[in-house]
Amino acid sequence: MAGAPDARAAEVHRRALGAVFEATFFVRFAFGITLAVFATYLAGHASGDLTAGDTALVGLVTAMASVGEFTTVLLSGLVADRVGRFPVLFGGMAGAAGLFALVATTRNAIELGAINFLFGISSGAILASTLAVIADRSGSYERGFEMGRFDAMNLAGWLGGYAFGIAILGLLPVSSLGWTFALGAGILVLGLAVAATLARGLPRGPTAPGVPPGQILRQAFRRSVLLVTLPWLVIYMLIGYVLVFFGSAAKSTGYPLLYIALAIGAGGALLVLSQPQFGRLADRHGRMRLMTVGVTGFVGVMIFASLLLAYGPLIPLLVGVGASGLAALAYGPAALAALADLAQTLSRATTMAIYSLTISLGMVLGLVGATQLQDRLGNPGLYVFFGAVAVALVALTLARVRDARQVASTPITIPAR
Repeated sequence: MAGAPDARAAEVHRRALGAVFEATFFVRFAFGITLAVFATYLAGHASGDLTAGDTALVGLVTAMASVGEFTTVLLSGLVADRVGRFPVLFGGMAGAAGLFALVATTRNAIELGAINFLFGISSGAILASTLAVIADRSGSYERGFEMGRFDAMNLAGWLGGYAFGIAILGLLPVSSLGWTFALGAGILVLGLAVAATLARGLPRGPTAPGVPPGQILRQAFRRSVLLVTLPWLVIYMLIGYVLVFFGSAAKSTGYPLLYIALAIGAGGALLVLSQPQFGRLADRHGRMRLMTVGVTGFVGVMIFASLLLAYGPLIPLLVGVGASGLAALAYGPAALAALADLAQTLSRATTMAIYSLTISLGMVLGLVGATQLQDRLGNPGLYVFFGAVAVALVALTLARVRDARQVASTPITIPAR
């Protein structure tokens, strides 16, 4: 009989994490499909070429999702801390599915901007509640591995959906791209049904109904938390710009989109294998070491990307981008585990929501900053953008290393009685 409670606890653990990992994959797959085609869908150009005016419009409309996310995600975290994780997760998924269906009915920029804003609210609720469940269900000794599994599902879903969306761009005329968003809504509904089935009957997670929101926010916005989350702001300034405009850029290269889609899909398969292993390394060797490897990789990506813009697709430069990109993947699991380590039980959803806040704000700043620099300066504007991102990443990493050393060197004292 002694093994019965352990077996029950293991089953609860498996089903809770299975529900959020499955939901993460379906959500990101649907998001990836629609993001790949959004610029072409809004601009309406069959060739994929975007004018300067198109670039600014697409950037502004797309950025509204990130604005919706970063202005409301802390509220979603507070709600998840007070009423539970899964109600917030499922509400966000249902809302996102309905909004995808609405996108399929219009190409009006103002209407799409408003829908994107509401969609950002749903996206933040999904992410904050998902990360809180993982933090709840994993101990510090395995948290890197579990966050690696999340990152694998998250990024594999993004890239798998993005690859599928790129393939759709090569198969469907621009006039039929609205069906892509209807497909995304259907995928979200399927993901919601599967996740709800896995989560049915699970005990309610930790909540803080009697804790004032101000106290939860004070716990969440500590210096140590901010030094972990702020690098994401900078990283997603880069990622946001690339994700939004890569689809239309790929369409105008002349390469078969099916081949590009297969290459992106292969990258997604690599992520499924690499991210849990990077997380395991973070559990074994420390969060800071793996985060430093990741930052080094991101800086390398920007250096080689700048060289590619200047000299074209030379094999050594492409190899450099690939190797740097692989190193950059070490950052995600380690940083998420470090953030979960810092999150106190009664403010976990709010603390993890800061991750969503910083990445969505980074998407906005990246879209606005990079598009403005490119429109005004051309390729040199992108060099400035890449350089600023690299310098900011290095500075924030050095600040966290210094903070960690100061904490480690502070003597432990016992108050006098």
